Amino acid sequence: MASVFSYALRTAMDTSTNRTPDIQAFFDPATNTVSYLASDPVARVAAVVDPVLDYNQSSGRASVRSANFILNRAAEQGLRIEWILETHAHADHLSAAPYLRSRTGAAVCIGEHITEVQALFRSVFNVDDVGDGREFDRLFRDGDIFKIGELQAEVLHTPGHTPACVSYRIGDHAFVGDTLFMPDYGTARTDFPGGDAQTLYRSIARLLTLPGHTQLYMCHDYKAPGRDHYAWQTTVAEERANNIHVRDGVTEEAFVAMRRARDSTLSTPTLLLPSIQVNIRAGQLPAPESNGMRYLKIPVSGDW
Repeated sequence: MASVFSYALRTAMDTSTNRTPDIQAFFDPATNTVSYLASDPVARVAAVVDPVLDYNQSSGRASVRSANFILNRAAEQGLRIEWILETHAHADHLSAAPYLRSRTGAAVCIGEHITEVQALFRSVFNVDDVGDGREFDRLFRDGDIFKIGELQAEVLHTPGHTPACVSYRIGDHAFVGDTLFMPDYGTARTDFPGGDAQTLYRSIARLLTLPGHTQLYMCHDYKAPGRDHYAWQTTVAEERANNIHVRDGVTEEAFVAMRRARDSTLSTPTLLLPSIQVNIRAGQLPAPESNGMRYLKIPVSGDW
């Protein structure tokens, strides 16, 4: 892409107010992640979904360039950011949630099952100070309702990729995290600790019972073979008709067999280890040590 960030405007109707929310998408090509700024155009209140902290694995340097880009857009439009919504503890990018919270006072939120993910990785990184979700300002339960201005948002627990995955629905659109990809790319992997292909199939089935015109917003895109551009927005009807993994007619048994076979061929995400140990802490980096430097842990295993 020509620029570091891609900016797009989408709209969908919130039936609770008959008001049309503004949805602005920000694509980060370094991690293939899409973050969103969702706002009530009348109240001028906004939520940021899945913000990215720029992190260079080779140098160990982090920056808030992507987060500042979103903040600048919000400021230009007179938007007040009150929510920072994580769809799950990401394994492919570090979250910029703490920085955004420090600049806006917004609440950092995630699904309540993040405690299960924390428990799974507590022993991996040999830490004993995570596990009850205290790092987050709010832990959402399935079915919870909250408001972005006067827009009503609903939390849907959609596990399978991880136990803690949630989707956020505002009227006729939904942010689905890594649960689904564009129809020509398919679905998320389920081989991370706590992932499960059968559970993912049932979560997707739940999402695909939403009205066909419901707009779905992906957290990632990797350009499916034959497509020369990035894309991150589709509909329930398009997914049901054309998703290469879970279109109408694909049985749970067939999906589970496909997903397990495909997962066995996938490589480990480049930023898995730094991402997980930071994101289970709501994006907080480790505290500086006596020399003023922060350090991430890299577990080492092998036969010797």
